[in-house]
Amino acid sequence: MLATRKTIALLAGIGLFLASCSKDDATEKLTNDNEVLVAPNEAGFVKQAPLWSVKTLSNPGKAGGINPQYLLYTSSTYNTHTSSKWPVIIFLHGIGERGTNINTIRNVGLPRKIGNQTDFMFPVVAPQCKPDTWWDIPSLNTLYDELISKYNVDPSRIYLTGLSMGGYGVWDWAMLYPQRFAAVAPICGGADYIDKVANMKNVPVWTFHNADDPTVGVENTREIVSKLRAAGNTRVKYTENPTGGHDAWTKAYNTAELYSWFKTYRK
Repeated sequence: MLATRKTIALLAGIGLFLASCSKDDATEKLTNDNEVLVAPNEAGFVKQAPLWSVKTLSNPGKAGGINPQYLLYTSSTYNTHTSSKWPVIIFLHGIGERGTNINTIRNVGLPRKIGNQTDFMFPVVAPQCKPDTWWDIPSLNTLYDELISKYNVDPSRIYLTGLSMGGYGVWDWAMLYPQRFAAVAPICGGADYIDKVANMKNVPVWTFHNADDPTVGVENTREIVSKLRAAGNTRVKYTENPTGGHDAWTKAYNTAELYSWFKTYRK
């Protein structure tokens, strides 16, 4: 039986979903860099605090189902390449990271993988769901629009990835707004809008799932992949590991080829 939101929430409540947190004992305090570090230069470029910083939506009243705060990662070269338009990855967390403490997002999935690397090749944006909410697509679209207007982002190279509940968010967002993404990488998720899967027939996909996943059954990803291919999408990669339980994201984000695969595609 395919996993639904209700099923996932129930499993989380009894502790099967807590693996997505993977929190360290010591949570680093992040820089709150909502203030401009320097005035924009002549080209309109605004420097950002290096590595991880906490940002706030320009209009917090439009945050809807997401925390007005979000995480932004920029490499050490972001501030020295003031005319560059960067490819960006948006990361959606799992159910264990919902809440109001934005710092917890650094301890899971892609942010955890990046850590304090100074040379990761993409800026990364990581929003947070409010407590007891699901990924809210209109709220995510508000964030998306702000990224393009506020940072040196290449609109033709915006990539989307997420794990578990975030994997659902990736599939749902891409099925409803496929034109927004150059490529997507959903991990151990499912889809609430699978009837709209044909909308993604031109979106490159690399998806990951473990065959023994007890939380979100592997049949969710298998069905979506089958429907995507039947709809004519010839750019679907599917990595299915035989074991690993619900945690398909550690291997996925440690796959170096994933990031070069992202950069292959533009809208």
